[in-house]
Amino acid sequence: MIATIVIIALLVVIGFFAVRSSIKHFKGEGDCCGGGGGNEIEIKKPLSEPEIGTKTVKISGMHCDNCRIRVQNSLNRIDGVSADVDLKKKEATLHLSREVTDNEIRRAVENAGYEIA
Repeated sequence: MIATIVIIALLVVIGFFAVRSSIKHFKGEGDCCGGGGGNEIEIKKPLSEPEIGTKTVKISGMHCDNCRIRVQNSLNRIDGVSADVDLKKKEATLHLSREVTDNEIRRAVENAGYEIA
């Protein structure tokens, strides 16, 4: 009987911490995606040529600032792209100095571990 009470108490405590961590994670406050307070270093990239246009793409799967930075850095590796990713809107705005195909953008997002919504 006492063993059962101890096991139930342990399960309640573990469940409490799991729920609390999940809530922080989905609010973008937890340590997800390599978290630990910022493992990703944001790379700002200005365009080297004049801007010829912009594209906006919706991105799914981002939960924290590390996610945002990972997607932004991956998009910024595309030649002729300077990206700004908005975590709350779940979208990236791409400033373009050349024509960039949707496949190039999709590959960059998928290489970062996310999807075009």
